[in-house]
Amino acid sequence: MYTASFAFFEALWEAGVTHVFVNLGSDHPSIIEAMVKGAREKKGQFPRIITCPNEMVAMSMADGYARLTNKPQAVIVHVDVGTQGLGAAVHNASAGRAPVLVFAGISPITQEGELRGSRTEFIHWIQDVPDQKQIVAQYCRYAAELKTGVNVKQMVNRALQFARSAPAGPVYLCGSREVMEMEIKPYSIKQDQWEPVELGGLPSAAVRRIAEALAGAKEPLLITGYGGRNQQLPGALVELANTVKGLRVLDTGGSDMCFPADHPGWLGLKYGAEDAIRSADTIIVLDCDVPWIPTQCKPREDAKIFHIDVDPLKQVMPLFYIAAQARYRADALTSIGQLLAALKSDEGFKAKLAAEGEQRWTALQESHKKKLEAIAVRSQPLENGDFGTSHLCAKLRDMCPKDTIWAVEAVTNTLFVHDSIQATLPGQFINCGGGGLGWSGGGALGIKLASEHEAQLKGDGSKGKFVVQIVADGTFLFSVPGSVHWISKRYKIPVLTIILNNNGWNAPRRSLELVHPNGLGANATNEEIHISFDPAPDYAGIAKAAAGGDLFAARVDKAADLEKVIGEAIQAVQGGQAAVVDCKVVTGC
Repeated sequence: MYTASFAFFEALWEAGVTHVFVNLGSDHPSIIEAMVKGAREKKGQFPRIITCPNEMVAMSMADGYARLTNKPQAVIVHVDVGTQGLGAAVHNASAGRAPVLVFAGISPITQEGELRGSRTEFIHWIQDVPDQKQIVAQYCRYAAELKTGVNVKQMVNRALQFARSAPAGPVYLCGSREVMEMEIKPYSIKQDQWEPVELGGLPSAAVRRIAEALAGAKEPLLITGYGGRNQQLPGALVELANTVKGLRVLDTGGSDMCFPADHPGWLGLKYGAEDAIRSADTIIVLDCDVPWIPTQCKPREDAKIFHIDVDPLKQVMPLFYIAAQARYRADALTSIGQLLAALKSDEGFKAKLAAEGEQRWTALQESHKKKLEAIAVRSQPLENGDFGTSHLCAKLRDMCPKDTIWAVEAVTNTLFVHDSIQATLPGQFINCGGGGLGWSGGGALGIKLASEHEAQLKGDGSKGKFVVQIVADGTFLFSVPGSVHWISKRYKIPVLTIILNNNGWNAPRRSLELVHPNGLGANATNEEIHISFDPAPDYAGIAKAAAGGDLFAARVDKAADLEKVIGEAIQAVQGGQAAVVDCKVVTGC
């Protein structure tokens, strides 16, 4: 029996989707039949199915996988309630530009047995809603209902075209049991006809205009956020910074490692407030959602600002604008390549760049040295033996493998994490793409799964990268750790999880103080403003219980114990066992 459901899975595989993260329900009889048929009849030519007891974790795993590889993955959930269960993970995939295909069944469209798949259970009436896809449509690049089984492969590939075309993001398909049960004639489509839309580069006049501004700038600045999703971009930005000596590069936390910390132009990660923004005379905003926060920091009035982005209008943001002289919808890597070619070939530009180049390069190296020294000072433990996030992450950087991938959701501690980790390799630092807390649990598993799978594809005995999840205590609870660590155990996906335990949610306090710096809440206790986690949960214990006891669990309160515990945790993960270390950190460092 060849059904629309089986053709659906064939379409995924043919399009390059290797993993499907599932949370099944009453709408999936034909899906389940197809999965069994595929496992028995198409070994090695059928997506791997990963059971996920929670929908947000499923979506976050697909997100993490896609974010590392730029290869779309799929999620299957249960009607309207499963779609709602995806929760903030859909927002994260949309804001983080992760190509993920979500499929959900819908309640049967017949009730008297007219077609196979007709209603058989009480719940089929309760879960029948007017327009199920509207639950997530505003976060998706494309959302549609499958009306028949005969063109299911075309519909899957149309959805994946949207998911993979810039700006990439999630897509949503749904179909009734009757449609998915439909017997159809086996068929195939020409896969090379369904490639994503490709962006071009800058217009030639724009290349010269921007290159001229860079060549004549005294304090040039480039601000990016998610440009590093293309792992060739960091190298291109290094070449640009080596050509335009004095160029500084600021990362705004848009989810990817965009510029290496060992380059003198590295300014680290800031959320919209940085002195270089105020002083720069030429600014390139490159694939970035929030280059600065006007109430906190603004460019100078005479600054020349150019915005190059896959989505310069930010079409899903009702309010967005920056005071740029020009805006271009263009591919970041192609654009930087054009600028480099112009700067290196034009004699006038070369002369301008050489005029003060060495002096500015020396000054840049000195400022970079001072920045690293300041981070090193901040990374020391306190005199009483306590420690902050900076010290903890400096230890992790020194002790973990040099090519470790860091999956970070540290909220108010993110800047400290980024400064102390000092990532240098493309794809090495992946931050939550949006604001839906709880991404990193599933995200880290998806990243590790992807790293292992990509290594296997090489066929040379390569192994996946060591993966560390760095997560705040409140965010750890958002991540549905019971589901995360059960999946980790079942599918042998060992990750080192570091919990930054500061006994509550500190982000709401910061938000309060930005608006009411002298208000009642400014001097109120965490208990009074309801952000305290006292008494603190046994975070590592929660994870260990979910893993059936097979997990390295520890808590560290003093700096003197860090090295020993981290060493044991790393050894456990390298031996195939997941590890969770609950670290009591001092805030503000």
